[in-house]
Amino acid sequence: MKNQLDISLLNLTQLLEHKTAEGFNIVTPEIHVDTNTVISGNVDEIFEVAVGNRPEVRSSEFKLASSEYDLKIARGGRSPRLTMNHSFSTGYSDIRKKILGIDPATGPIYGTYSFADQVNDNINYGLELSLSIPILNNWQINKNISNSKLMIENNEFALEGTKKQLYKSIQQSYADAVAALKKYNASLKAVASMEESLRYTEQKFNVGMITPVDYNAAKTQLLNAQSDMSQAKYEFIFKTKVLDFYKGIPLNLNK
Repeated sequence: MKNQLDISLLNLTQLLEHKTAEGFNIVTPEIHVDTNTVISGNVDEIFEVAVGNRPEVRSSEFKLASSEYDLKIARGGRSPRLTMNHSFSTGYSDIRKKILGIDPATGPIYGTYSFADQVNDNINYGLELSLSIPILNNWQINKNISNSKLMIENNEFALEGTKKQLYKSIQQSYADAVAALKKYNASLKAVASMEESLRYTEQKFNVGMITPVDYNAAKTQLLNAQSDMSQAKYEFIFKTKVLDFYKGIPLNLNK
């Protein structure tokens, strides 16, 4: 048993990517399960909560919404398109000269044409309006619309499939939790029965009515029943925590 425990701890530390299992141990929380425990809610109630929280459902919903916007964009291709462009330009040249005046004898008088003056004097503005009416490319637009509709249908089916898979998972988890609770209650009865049986066996052993082999066999049966009860207890706890996961309840072993 000690070797099996050491191997289990080693496997757990490897899963957690610890460098060594030395000094690693498990703290066992005190968890009490009431024999009158009932599983709250039902499959439909848990599903209604989970469908609004689960990321896989939200992802499918966003994909569907995105494809619906793509359809609107594709349909917009049928509308005329008015485009407006505005331009601004100026220029400068270091060889240009500025006319300062005209000498009747020699002609124009040139001087330095500064950068600032050239930029201000060479400013040009432009405004362009164009109207595009889709006629010849209409078949491409129809193709884009059809493809967008198909994408919406695919995403609708994907969303529905995601919800169905989620419902099946919750349904299975709920059934597992119910079965685990029944198993735990049955194990409690089995332990109580084995304890009572061991008490009678011990009395018989004390008066010499049975052999030590029979007495040890009864003790072994009780240990096995107790082991089964512990397994059933933590299996039930695990199954209920899975349901809490779908409900969006944070993991807390104290509850």
